[in-house]
Amino acid sequence: MSTKRFTEEFKIEAVKQITERGHAVAEVAGRLGVSTHSLYQWTKRYSVPQAERDASKDQQAEMRRLKAELKRVTEERDILKKAAAYFAKTSG
Repeated sequence: MSTKRFTEEFKIEAVKQITERGHAVAEVAGRLGVSTHSLYQWTKRYSVPQAERDASKDQQAEMRRLKAELKRVTEERDILKKAAAYFAKTSG
């Protein structure tokens, strides 16, 4: 079963028909040949202005970067704790 791929412009125009022109989701889905589930997902994603979507993507990227850094630093701390405990035991 192959799934259709739609361009971002197509999706944005479909969302505009719902949000700006007031058409029903089922009506737009039937007219464009897409599922209502897809339209709801597109509405969720594209009803937010482009600047806000970009800012959200930047925040998510920063969050991923910070989580990776936190994981690395936590692992380093745990290694240093074990090393300090080992050396304290052997020297004492």
